[in-house]
Amino acid sequence: MRVADADGQQIGIMSRDEALKLAKEKGLDLIEFAPMAKPPVARIIDYGKFAYREEKEDRKQKAKQKKETLKIVRLGLNAGSNDLKTKAKKAEGFLDEGLKVQVELMLKGRAKYQKTFSDLGKQKVEDFLKLLSMPVKIISELKKQPRGWNVTIVKQ
Repeated sequence: MRVADADGQQIGIMSRDEALKLAKEKGLDLIEFAPMAKPPVARIIDYGKFAYREEKEDRKQKAKQKKETLKIVRLGLNAGSNDLKTKAKKAEGFLDEGLKVQVELMLKGRAKYQKTFSDLGKQKVEDFLKLLSMPVKIISELKKQPRGWNVTIVKQ
C-alpha cells in the first residue's frame, strides 16, 4: 500500500500492518483513499479533522446549489378584473426572479362538478395568462384537477 502523511508527502510503499503501526506511533489514523488503485493509496491523518473538513466542504457545495422553487398564484371563480391584474403583477414579479409559477383556480362546492362552472374556470385561467405582459412558456398544460384548474409557467 502507498502511504502519505497528513501534508500529502509520500512516505512510501509498505504493508498494511507497517502503515497501521506508523499511524499508531504518530497518534493518528490510517485512512484508505483509493482501494482499487495498484497499489492501494492510504493517508495517515486525524480522522476527526478529515471528517470535519469533508462535512464543511459538503455544506459549501449545498449552499452554492440553486434551489428551484415553485410559487403558487391562486385565483377564485368570482375574482374581478382588478383582482386578476393584481395577481398578474405578483406572478410577473415571481417570473422576473426566475421562479416557476403555478396558477391555480380553485372551484368550491357544486362548482367542482358542474360543467358550466368548470368551463368558466378554464376561461378565467386563460384570461389570466393573457393579462401577463411578458412572454411565458407553459411547462405543464392547463389541466383539470379534482379541485379546479392548474397550469405551470416560467419566463421565456
